[in-house]
Amino acid sequence: MTMTDKRRLPDFIIAGAAKSATTWLQNSLQQSPSIRMPDHEPHFFSRRYDEGLEAYLDELGPAPEGVLLGEKSNSYLTQPEAAARIQTHVPDVRLVFQLRDPVARAYSDYCMLLRRGEVDADIARHLDPERAAAGRFLSDGCYGEHLARFYALFPAEQILVLRYEDILRDPQGQVARLASHLGLKGDLAPPLQERVKDAKATAVPRQLRRILAPLRPVLDPIRHTAPIAGLRGLVARQHRYPVFDPKLKAQLSAFFAPQVERLSALSGENFDIWQQPRQ
Repeated sequence: MTMTDKRRLPDFIIAGAAKSATTWLQNSLQQSPSIRMPDHEPHFFSRRYDEGLEAYLDELGPAPEGVLLGEKSNSYLTQPEAAARIQTHVPDVRLVFQLRDPVARAYSDYCMLLRRGEVDADIARHLDPERAAAGRFLSDGCYGEHLARFYALFPAEQILVLRYEDILRDPQGQVARLASHLGLKGDLAPPLQERVKDAKATAVPRQLRRILAPLRPVLDPIRHTAPIAGLRGLVARQHRYPVFDPKLKAQLSAFFAPQVERLSALSGENFDIWQQPRQ
């Protein structure tokens, strides 16, 4: 740590949403020497607030003068207490929300937990609004409700709402909008060109992972060697997900419609792209 490095609260926070490529956004920002962020999600204002600010400052780490300090914790969007806590401690912070079509986001989140073995393959049980409206897959996509807490506490000019779908169309433009919002001077490093996480990537079957779990301390240090990589290639498979049928998509679209309308009114952004036919 140099004499100009010091611990301080963040200049900006990427506060959601989960499964909306916020890790891509974070990693793209981390390519720039003008920005410093911890690699992990602190979740301080949502899940670890009782640990105190000193623990949070330690976790963020020191930052030199002239470098923007930020963090990403997707739980801040959906945890009701987070907005007020952030406003109490960092009222001038710049807030960033990168949001994805809530229907696609719900399915992506469901598939992630399915891969982990935390939910079963009964997709309707987890995504049907009549049965699962209170569950995380649907409630986390109620953007209008969640963003209202932030707009009630922060000036609109401190809040930037980005659309996940614009990454595919114009990744450089997406990062440029963020740079402008943060007041960065000079060009940022080019954004990452590849996915950070890919649901289509192959994985070792869950049952085999459980069997091999006791051997992790031995296997992890050599997992990238040619012999182990070759063995993994023999057993890894692409995960098969339940079909997301059009009827269920339409039900979810109707469920989220009032939330999208409220989000548009709050942010002044257009989300018509979420109403286009879904693949």
